[in-house]
This record gives sequence, C-alpha cells and structure tokens, in this order.
Amino acid sequence: MRLTLYTRDDCHLCDQAMEVMAAARVPEYESVWIDGDAALEARYGVRVPVLRNEDSGAELGWPFDAAAVAAFLASPGRG
Repeated sequence: MRLTLYTRDDCHLCDQAMEVMAAARVPEYESVWIDGDAALEARYGVRVPVLRNEDSGAELGWPFDAAAVAAFLASPGRG
C-alpha cells in the first residue's frame, strides 16, 4: 500500500498528524508538501493534512487519531 500524507510547511496540524502516524505505527508513507504546487494547492488547500492511499484513492482528512488511521488502513477497498 502506497500512502501519502499531504501537508504544508509550518503547519502545526500537519506536525500533529505526523505524530498520530507514528502513534499508529504506520510503517512507511511519503510526506508531500503542497506549497508551491498549484494543482495540489487547488485540490487540498486548507484541507491538509490529508492521508491518501494512492492505490485505492481513498483519503482520510484531518482531524484523525491513531484509531482512525488504523481503521482507514484496515478498511476493505482502502488497503
């Protein structure tokens, strides 16, 4: 499963999301900063942080906790 966490620079919610990802023991994911990318800014704007399963296209928007991340990863069609 390919996971991406879309974030912004200097975003305290994004920092919290990374802490949640660590608490959920997500083994591997890519962090992508949307700043300066017009397409990503148009898509995610103020929604960040957003966790996306690149294989299924499913997204989990903030706010989320470790339990929500675990459920997201375990849900049929998302993993």
